[in-house]
Amino acid sequence: MGSWLEGRPATATLERVPALPTPTPTPAPAGALVIGGDYRGLGVVRSLGRAGVPVWVLTDEHRLAAASRYSRRDLPFPTAANDETQVAFLLDVARRYGLRGWALFPTGDETAALIARHHERLAEHLALTTPPWPALRWAYDKRLTHQLADEAGVASPWTRYPASRAEVLALDCDFPVILKPAAKPEANALTMAKAWRVESREELLARYDAACRLLPPELLMVQELIPGGGECQLSYAALCVDGRPLASITARRTRQWPVDFGRASTYVETVAAPEVDAAARRLIAAMGYAGLVELEFKRDPRSGVLKLIDINPRVWGWHSLGRRAGVDFPALQWRLLRGEAVAERQAAAGVRWVRMTTDLPTVAREILGRRLSPLRYLWSLRRPIEFAIWALDDPVPAAVELPLIVRLALARGSL
Repeated sequence: MGSWLEGRPATATLERVPALPTPTPTPAPAGALVIGGDYRGLGVVRSLGRAGVPVWVLTDEHRLAAASRYSRRDLPFPTAANDETQVAFLLDVARRYGLRGWALFPTGDETAALIARHHERLAEHLALTTPPWPALRWAYDKRLTHQLADEAGVASPWTRYPASRAEVLALDCDFPVILKPAAKPEANALTMAKAWRVESREELLARYDAACRLLPPELLMVQELIPGGGECQLSYAALCVDGRPLASITARRTRQWPVDFGRASTYVETVAAPEVDAAARRLIAAMGYAGLVELEFKRDPRSGVLKLIDINPRVWGWHSLGRRAGVDFPALQWRLLRGEAVAERQAAAGVRWVRMTTDLPTVAREILGRRLSPLRYLWSLRRPIEFAIWALDDPVPAAVELPLIVRLALARGSL
């Protein structure tokens, strides 16, 4: 694990860092490489492909995006390799296939961090959509995310950083809480779950012991669990230039799984939320952020206070909602990379997005628990609505999604 994750970076200094300039000019991109084959990658592939952009997919364990009619070619990305091997792979792809200057779109935290850490080297050969590490680290390392919120005057859940089991035992806190990683340098039970809900001191000690077998103790955080489901969860997402949102969208994550801290959205709808916009803009300006970013908030029903939960420095799960709401984020970022003028714009309210594969089980639980009526569920699917997987002009991903999910589950040994 590199020194960029060691220790507790409690005294980092905010610096405004322009994200997109490259040290050596490259040609205007003629195509795009999308790292990641899940539904986030599928949304990027469709957005760019519909704009006439040649797109190649660098697949991980997911292959959904590679099934799109808009994917010209796919290659396996070395996800288990170290930084040097992954950077060498990207540079070799650009050289071997004559793709110098192509745009590089990561869809996961780790690939975004990889590109940010090696920004200068990669920018000599590819057009990057990711800001350099001094800007991106504030979103990637959740310890820094909370420091950022404090400095920007934005509320966040109380968070503790116990360095040992003894400090966990001595924590003065109410339960339930969540145990979560400050970063996700590798895939394991904790990083894939996003967070573990903990109901008691005894369970916290047991979970902490288990987590220490997966990650160094300095990467573990104990955090307040804000009650409430998706109706309290709000997001602000934007395409930014030097700390200023150029295109933005505000949404409520009405249905998500798990219900209390939301590892993934299943049903999202755009809303007008000025308080969310204002808080997000302060954070984006403080980072001097450039590129695509999503900021997650949750309104604490006990106090009404809006609290920052997370910052995702990449395309987010429901980004394809933007096209239906008037802000097609990957296509807009492509235009910026090409040097085209992009006018400021904000998404329309009242537009919906659903991922049926995960929403149906969530809805079933809500209906059985008498928290959602069948009629209210059907009303939530009214137009305008964007489906995460199904598209009339690109039907194959919807046809192969379930077999691919089963195949992945078998490979992970979860079936």
